[in-house]
Amino acid sequence: MDIDKLIDDVIAVEGDYSNHPADRGGPTRWGITMAVARRHGYEGDMQLFPYEDAAAIYKRTYWLRPRFDKIAELAPMLASELFDTGINMGAGIATGFLQRALNALNRNGKDFGDIAVDRKIGPQTLSALDQFLNKRGDSGEAVLLKAVEALQGERYIKLAEQRPANEAFLYGWLAHRIG
Repeated sequence: MDIDKLIDDVIAVEGDYSNHPADRGGPTRWGITMAVARRHGYEGDMQLFPYEDAAAIYKRTYWLRPRFDKIAELAPMLASELFDTGINMGAGIATGFLQRALNALNRNGKDFGDIAVDRKIGPQTLSALDQFLNKRGDSGEAVLLKAVEALQGERYIKLAEQRPANEAFLYGWLAHRIG
């Protein structure tokens, strides 16, 4: 799994500078909001925020910290989706989707026990994923990916329902973030 390629792909979708009036994130470049850039030490104009700084934030904050690199060792397509979902919704939410999906797919504990939905990748989540993939074989990762994306899609629709201004983004979220 090439994390640098994943980062380049995300930045290609996110685009250069934007400051959409309906986007609560405010000034954003390469998909990094001003608040995130500031937390990582950038103090300049967001229109000048360097690509390399954005890539470093993506790798550190949305790949290594949530431990999606460990998921990639078992299920690279799933790790890629969790990375993308984590950027857009938060790594904890992405991880929670995975944990919920694993619990729902364990056949009432016959394949492996339920795990805590604590929104953290730890030994229990990794073990459950490994057991699921061993039990379900080659199709397991694809099915688990569909379950995670279904939860993601439902959340996007709920966000648009709860805040009508988010309808401005719903089509793009569904077009570029699901599937």
